[in-house]
This record gives sequence, C-alpha cells and structure tokens, in this order.
Amino acid sequence: MENKIQLRIKNIVESGWFQNTIIALIAFAAILVGLETSKYMIVNYGSILYILDKIIIYAFALEALLKMAQYGSRFYKYFENPWNIFDFTIVVVCFLPGDYHFAAVLRLARILRVLRLVTAVPKLQLLVSALLKSIPSMTYVSLLLGLHFYVYAVLGVFLWSKNDPTHFGDLPTAVISLFRIITLEDWTDIMYTNIYGSDSVPFEQFSDTPAEPSASPIGATIYFISFVVFGTMIMLNLFIGVIINSMNEAQRDILKEQLAPPQENDLLALQADLESLESQVTKIKTKISSLKLE
Repeated sequence: MENKIQLRIKNIVESGWFQNTIIALIAFAAILVGLETSKYMIVNYGSILYILDKIIIYAFALEALLKMAQYGSRFYKYFENPWNIFDFTIVVVCFLPGDYHFAAVLRLARILRVLRLVTAVPKLQLLVSALLKSIPSMTYVSLLLGLHFYVYAVLGVFLWSKNDPTHFGDLPTAVISLFRIITLEDWTDIMYTNIYGSDSVPFEQFSDTPAEPSASPIGATIYFISFVVFGTMIMLNLFIGVIINSMNEAQRDILKEQLAPPQENDLLALQADLESLESQVTKIKTKISSLKLE
C-alpha cells in the first residue's frame, strides 16, 4: 500500500503539469519581487501582494513535502540532491518571523526564489553544473590572467608613470587602467596619450603628480596592442574552452545517470506493478473457481 502511494506521489511530482505549475509560480514570484520595489504598489496593493506572497510560500512548501513523501519513510533521501537542499532552505527562510531582525533575510529569500528557476529547468541545471565544474580549471586560468595583469602593470608604471600619472601613476591605478583596457572601453584614449604624449592629446589630469609629457610611438603601440591581444583574445578563448569542456563533462555525467542501474524509485514502481498484477491474477483465479463450482 505504501509503495502504491509513493508511486502515485512520484508520478505527480514528475508529471509535466506539476513541473510547469512550479515554473509558473517561480515566474510569478519573480514578478511579485519586482512589484514590491514600487512604493506605489506597496501603498495601494500591499495587502494583495502580501496574500499572493503567502500563497506562493505555501505552494513551495507543499512541493517540498510532496517530493519528500515520494520516498516514504526514507524522506531524508530528498536531501541527497543539492538542488533540493537549496529549495528547502529558501522555503524555511521564508517562514521566519517577519520582524525587523529577519527583514533583510526575508528580502534576500524573496530574491533567491527567482533563482529557483534554475532548479526547475534541467537545461539551466546543466549550465550551472558546467560552471561549477569549471571553477578548478578557471582558477588556473585566472592565475595566469593575474600574472599577465601584474607584469604589464609593473611595466606600465616603469614606462608611463611620468607621461601619464592618471592611468599609470602607481601599481593599483595601473591595474585598474589595464582592466579598463581589457574590457575595450575607450582603451585607445589611453594608448594615444602614451603614443603621442600627454601634451599632444586631450588629457584629463586626475593625479596630484604633474605630468612630464613624452611621446613613445613604437613602445606604446607594442605595449597596448600586445596586452589587448593576449589579455582579451587568448584569455577569453581559454575561459570559453574551459566552460565548453565542463559542459561536455556535465552532459556525460547526466548520460551516465540515465544509463545507470535502476534506482530505488524504479524498483518501487516495479514492485507496485507486480503487486497490482498479483491482485489481478488472484481475481481471475477467484472467478475461474466460481465458474467451476457452477
């Protein structure tokens, strides 16, 4: 009997209409979060927004209970999935008292409910899993990028600190300037300042140190173009390569799970089918016996 109930709950939880309903609720919760940022909506429709917010919270709580109930007495298996832990945490936080002590936490929980869309859409889960898998490899790429920044920042201070103290007056300023360059945001202005000299181009003096104009056509050209080529083109491709590799690994992991031996839920479904088949066979035998007696 318990297995049949678990199977029915499992069929409900995994059904398309149930998952689509949860996605719709998450999207509606996201809209409510946006409406709550409007003072006009809070003043005129605050009570309605509050009621709708409570309905969504209880709907998410019901979802969590149903997902636990599909495991029966082994409800703790629900927490073996990290995505379920994330969902359950949001639900618990939303039920905290609404006084000022937990006001900031409740606001954060309302915002995080929007991120539940990741747990509801398998394709988004794949993307997030790929990003998480790429973190170790990205660490080394980031280290290489950091070395790239450091070498060029030190070199920039040595070469351009007198001509362009605004962008290369010291090491931290040089790093910020290089970050601006690597985003390709008006980086040519910095390059022209050092190619033609700070006295030959429009130059905004933000540094307390007075500039000593000096032109460096060849050196500045090589310096800035090489930094952009190595920093923007090569490093960006490295990051893309790491993420693509991680996505392939995530897809392989999902394929392995699909080809894995039957899980407990599948065995429960098979057991329930066998019990149903046995009951039908028993009924047929009873009917045959009654016919023989007649």
